[in-house]
Amino acid sequence: MALQDDTNIQNQNNGNQQTQLTVVMVPLPAQGHLNQLLHLSLLISSYGNIPVHFVGTATHNRQAKVRVHGWDPLSISNIHFHQFHVPSYQTPPPNPNAQTKFPYQLLPSFNASINLREPIFTLLQELSSTTKRLVVIHDSLMPYVIQDVHSISNAESYCFDSTSAFTYYTFLWEKMGKPKLPDQLELLESFGCFPSFDSCVPPEMAEFIRIQVESGVINSGNLYNTCRAIEGPFLDLIAKAKMSETHRQWAIGPLNPIVVINEEKQGSNKRHHCLDWLDKQAPNSVIFISFGSTTSLSDQEVEEIAIGLEKSEQKFIWVVRDADKGDVFDGEVRRAQLPEGFEERMEKRGIILRDWAPQLEILGHLSTGGFMSHCGWNSCIESITMGVPVAAWPMHSDQPRNALLLEKVLKIGLIVSDWSRRDDLVTSVVVENVVRRLMDSAEGEEMRRRVGELSKVVKESVMDGGVSRLELDSFIAHIRR
Repeated sequence: MALQDDTNIQNQNNGNQQTQLTVVMVPLPAQGHLNQLLHLSLLISSYGNIPVHFVGTATHNRQAKVRVHGWDPLSISNIHFHQFHVPSYQTPPPNPNAQTKFPYQLLPSFNASINLREPIFTLLQELSSTTKRLVVIHDSLMPYVIQDVHSISNAESYCFDSTSAFTYYTFLWEKMGKPKLPDQLELLESFGCFPSFDSCVPPEMAEFIRIQVESGVINSGNLYNTCRAIEGPFLDLIAKAKMSETHRQWAIGPLNPIVVINEEKQGSNKRHHCLDWLDKQAPNSVIFISFGSTTSLSDQEVEEIAIGLEKSEQKFIWVVRDADKGDVFDGEVRRAQLPEGFEERMEKRGIILRDWAPQLEILGHLSTGGFMSHCGWNSCIESITMGVPVAAWPMHSDQPRNALLLEKVLKIGLIVSDWSRRDDLVTSVVVENVVRRLMDSAEGEEMRRRVGELSKVVKESVMDGGVSRLELDSFIAHIRR
């Protein structure tokens, strides 16, 4: 049974009048996936007169809402959230000392999400009676729960791919037996052996993916959170590889805001204190360190980073927080141990954040000149949008290939930890050297210049008449047809 923020679907659709179009979003219950589909929800609802419904458990809907940033908070009120019960599941804490960095603690919530199939289908049936066309946009890792959509005569589904086109294509390329590439993309083969799927994803996650793939959902098209300025050749290769006359794709990214709302100018007292500190720093002088919502570092790893940062003599903002659990609101969160006296010694040179950080605002600040990142796709495209080069430290899943995109293809990233040596401890010497290369060298300055130029093109792409905006307009026109 659904528990809805909105009391009556009929009331959402102007009484008993039938709407022309209704959109339903089905995200994977993990922060990077929730975030992207909520951004897309806000973009689609901004076109006006398109009801957008966002489905999930109460916990994950709340997580999506409290962590959205860069938007006017009032814009979320335009989205209809539907909360569904799933069987209770374990929410173990992350293990910072695990042999791999994959977030095993999230797997119970992923597996529980399979139980959304029946309640979501019930909701879709109800919504279908109130609209001429029902459009379901599902995460690429959630087709199982929407597999019944095609029994609804006025419904159609679209797959949202939450990683880079480069990563998607290179996995597809391997699956196709590595066919010969066009001349301009032969550089792919020069990388040698790509990180294998098995090295990035454990068997338990591979099984979850298998269930999704074998659900047999046939989509009317694919949406990508990227733009042609970043990944045009790979989007073309994906389109060619599909080899279907009916396949459609739209590269509509970046989905994140390109101009971050200044809450202080709106009369809000919610501006994060780290932004006030950034205001006092020189342009491009601060490196931002954050490893996302699925990475936990051991105390030893934290110590090596701290020592490396101190020896680098560079200014920094460092988010030192544990990875998410399946329920981010459940219980205490581990506090990683910093070296004794580190925070006192770094008081004038850096800031330690233990809670959720305003990443878009930090990356968009003029004083931020580098980003040490796990290379989740949200972080990658946000850093590109805001014009910040990356020190790439991939941890699992799509991140090793996203790191290759930044380093080898776009040439806006340095590798901190090579994937082939992922089991080795990243020492303070490595951290110190990479931070200095990125923040205080001609090499780093060239990367800032290159990503700055790319940022300008990407920002133009989502403005009126830009290529990404035209693709989003095209998608909206298509589902409104």
